Amino acid sequence: MSIISWIILGLLAGAIAKFLLPGRDPGGFIGTTLIGITGAFIGGWISARWLDHPITKQFYDGATWAAAIGGSLVLLVLYRILFGDSRR
Repeated sequence: MSIISWIILGLLAGAIAKFLLPGRDPGGFIGTTLIGITGAFIGGWISARWLDHPITKQFYDGATWAAAIGGSLVLLVLYRILFGDSRR
């Protein structure tokens, strides 16, 4: 997949992660979007490096989507733990 595909996957993974973990985030929409993109890259890298699932050339691979969403969820939880709700 190209970088553009990973960015699109990251945007969608961030939206899905936000849907699964509703609530107010310190960074708002832009922060959640960047977390989604970063989570997709990290999830894909972890999947390829340690889970022995190479990054495929297909956009619709379920394991790639699961890794991207999982990476986004982990980053979103860590972001909330570290920075809390700054909009109080």
